[in-house]
This record gives sequence, C-alpha cells and structure tokens, in this order.
Amino acid sequence: QVQLVESGGDLVQPGGSLRLSCAASGFPFSLYDLRWYRQVPGKAREWVATIQWNEHTRYPDFLKGRFTISRDNAKNMIYLQMDRLNPDDTAVYYCHVFYSKDTWGQGTQVTVSS
Repeated sequence: QVQLVESGGDLVQPGGSLRLSCAASGFPFSLYDLRWYRQVPGKAREWVATIQWNEHTRYPDFLKGRFTISRDNAKNMIYLQMDRLNPDDTAVYYCHVFYSKDTWGQGTQVTVSS
C-alpha cells in the first residue's frame, strides 16, 4: 500500500523559512518522481515542485527560486525547503506520487502570518 506522510507545517512570520518533510512507503521510491502541491480553501490544488527519479527538479515560475525540493533515497523521504515566505504561501501542503494512480498524503498546514 502506497503511503505518504507529510510533516513540518507550522506558523511562521513573513520572511521566515520552513522545511517540510514527506515520508514515503509502499513503492520503489528511488525510481519515481515525487511532487509537492498546495491548496487553500476554495481554490484548486496548485503544483509547487517536482523532483524526478534522477534528482532533476522543476518549479513553477511564480515561486521565483524561493522553494527547494530534495530527496533522500536511503530514507524514502522528500523535503521542501521554503524561504522568504509570505502570507500568500499559507496553504495545506501535500506530497504526491503517481504509482498506478495518484496518491496524496494527508497534508501539513503552513501559515505565514505576523
């Protein structure tokens, strides 16, 4: 059974940093691309970052280099380092993999507020 478990969400002040983690199990982790998405109530889920099986990374242009995705294949973990956070980054952040079907974690709440 494929399982993704996010952690690390918190309340952070504008301009601050946060690192999210996602623990994966149930599939051959090192062979698969993984992604981070985020969602705010009333809006569609938004793609934030991808790390491919070969560690190549991709981001949407609107992030302007503020986020960094990484992976540790020995631990079956991916991470999202988020810097220069602003209130628009407030959302529930989800880990995703497509292994026969779309699989999401339960999400972790990030709130950026003073």
